[in-house]
Amino acid sequence: MSEEAAPGFVRIRLDLSYDGTDFSGWAKQAGGRRTVQGEIEDALRTVTRSRETYELTVAGRTDAGVHARGQVAHVDLPEGVWREHHEKLLKRLAGRLSKDVRVWALREAPSGFNARFSAVWRRYAYRVTDNPGGVDPLLRGHVLWHDWPLDVDAMNEAARGLLGEHDFAAYCKKREGATTIRTLQELSLVKGGDGIITATVRADAFCHNMVRSLIGALLFVGDGHRPTDWPAKVLAAGVRDSAVHVVRPHGLTLEEVGYPADELLAARSREARNRRSLPGSSGCETC
Repeated sequence: MSEEAAPGFVRIRLDLSYDGTDFSGWAKQAGGRRTVQGEIEDALRTVTRSRETYELTVAGRTDAGVHARGQVAHVDLPEGVWREHHEKLLKRLAGRLSKDVRVWALREAPSGFNARFSAVWRRYAYRVTDNPGGVDPLLRGHVLWHDWPLDVDAMNEAARGLLGEHDFAAYCKKREGATTIRTLQELSLVKGGDGIITATVRADAFCHNMVRSLIGALLFVGDGHRPTDWPAKVLAAGVRDSAVHVVRPHGLTLEEVGYPADELLAARSREARNRRSLPGSSGCETC
């Protein structure tokens, strides 16, 4: 996953969105499961009449059932393929792709761009309601119903204790050789007039199940089952706590991915690959 396309290829940035309900996540899987990556790569191969599949690199791999409004990916296409198809490629993809996934923009990426490693932050939203009557049927695929009243002020107080750079091992599903050190830049909750509580979660990167675990901990605070300092104590313990539930995926949406100015893209990509550790620790490779 280099910062530049190979000679004879051109790097294309894709901006896309999808409803994750019927997808087994972003990444291609064995066994014929339907994934966002697989669907877009198949459509791209078909509309460009290519024999080979051109692999996508994505800013943030989402799990099964998770949605995206502002996902970003890149693909390296042969220069000849791009020249021949770029004017009509967007419309042809719209005609080929299923209605639950859309590519909104296709353009040549600036020098040094890597959809994954050049990103400086990812912003997710998790939506939940404590309405006694449940979730609006028209929103049921995007909003979690929590059947206890929630104290949003208490949840925000608890959230403040999680901000900053930490080892989030207590809130992540561990992957071999991958670091769980992250910088949580924002974690805040607002209840709208419609009764939907939207949690905004922004970090430089996320490890597996991190957002859904954080929300699970905050819900326990919001409904009074745990004190406001409990999520921070779990974080400090550094190990998975069985009391932290990974909430269901359908309330989660990747809203936006942030990138630096074009001239800083390559440097950011190199920085993101560096060994990362907290003061006093040995560190491990960035994932």
